[in-house]
Amino acid sequence: MTDQTTATRAGESADETNWPLLKSERTWSQLEIGVVLLVAAAATWCYIIGEYVGYYLNLKMGFAAMTAGSMIGMLLVTLAVVPAAGRYGIDSIVSTRPQFGSRGWIIPVFLQYTSIIGWNCLLLIFFGKTAVQLLLTLGLITEASSGTVQIISALLACTLVFGVLLTGKTGVERISNVLFFFIVGVGAWMTWLLLSTKSAEITAAAPAYASGSLRWDYITGLEIAIVSLLSWWPYIGAMVRVAPDAPTSVKPAMLGMGLPVPLLSVIGLAAILALGISDPSQWMVELGGSFYGSIALVFVLAANLGTAIAGVYATSVGLRSVPAFDRLPWTATLLIGLVPVAIITIFLPDLFFNNFGTFVAFIGVFFAPLCGIQIVDYLLLRRQRLNLRALYDPSEGAEYYYWFGINPAGLLGMAAGFVTYVYLLNPISYVSRAPYEYVTASLPAAFLGGLVFWIATVVLVRPTGRGGYK
Repeated sequence: MTDQTTATRAGESADETNWPLLKSERTWSQLEIGVVLLVAAAATWCYIIGEYVGYYLNLKMGFAAMTAGSMIGMLLVTLAVVPAAGRYGIDSIVSTRPQFGSRGWIIPVFLQYTSIIGWNCLLLIFFGKTAVQLLLTLGLITEASSGTVQIISALLACTLVFGVLLTGKTGVERISNVLFFFIVGVGAWMTWLLLSTKSAEITAAAPAYASGSLRWDYITGLEIAIVSLLSWWPYIGAMVRVAPDAPTSVKPAMLGMGLPVPLLSVIGLAAILALGISDPSQWMVELGGSFYGSIALVFVLAANLGTAIAGVYATSVGLRSVPAFDRLPWTATLLIGLVPVAIITIFLPDLFFNNFGTFVAFIGVFFAPLCGIQIVDYLLLRRQRLNLRALYDPSEGAEYYYWFGINPAGLLGMAAGFVTYVYLLNPISYVSRAPYEYVTASLPAAFLGGLVFWIATVVLVRPTGRGGYK
């Protein structure tokens, strides 16, 4: 563990590296990790998830689809990451080395980086828009300056995220404790206000893009929720590895990350049905007046900031797996996660913001088979046993080196899942093929990705003695 010693000597704490955390460093209780995960989950994207479900379903069916889909998606992520991360103190990226090889894990690194960059762009664009609406409500700026204020606000948010994360997981924990009760309380109040004042409009509303087939519409709502929760894969490992063991993390993961999404998404669902827009920054002042509307806008700002902090922290830990980045100072790694967000937020906000549906669908294309592969490998083929030293050994002949550092079973599984998803549901046009309306696209992609990985491992990999399979 020479590198870990070097990192410590450089003034970095263990949680700022991708090395496994020692038992003495894994100090978060079940309550603490639950608070962190809930604050990470409670962000503006919940309103957009609700909006997209509201295009196809009414309030009752939409909420049912979002709840079921969120718990299914969170279950896949929990089974894929939490057992290994919780047992060995490793993050999501390191947990993929047995499936993809000592070089092939660069694929999950790329997926983690791009997905969290995308989510953080969405959050900070919303942060800027909400800040503009708050200042307009308070009469502190005019419409003419809103564009400039939006950019400045987004840059300020990047600066705040950077400042909080200079202390690693300690910063994540502190900000989560501050935001927890505020997010829960104001979120519940916003839901009550919208449902109590617009109940007639919500009941009478017809989903804008309903297909005429309730089965297809329900499955599509279910699919949107599943893929939205699959996006927690890049985040969760960096959080649960700070808990003392896997059982401590399972309940907080399912209830802290899975359940808040549909509970907050119902705000966006109800708003799109009643008002034709899901963004609270554009309707809270109208419904609650300037005072209560301002409180709600502050809530949106705080929620987005909390999730962005969790995202940048997870990205920075994951990037430490890349040899070119593992010796960089923690501050430099944070900037690698933040600078692309700032650039997109400033120069391409509308282009990204208007293509949210496609972005979410592509998450399902890649993360569904990834979860299936990890579940099959760790829980079935390896029976929850990893060689911890081999996870960090890139040399030829190491247990997870396979062929040229790449496990072909992982690549075949990802390809099978990708083809399955795209065949069932076009992630750009949302045109589907049977039997999508019965099985979704994510679940078959996860199943077939895992199945092909299992077959390839049994037939191609295990007979050669590679991979540490018994």
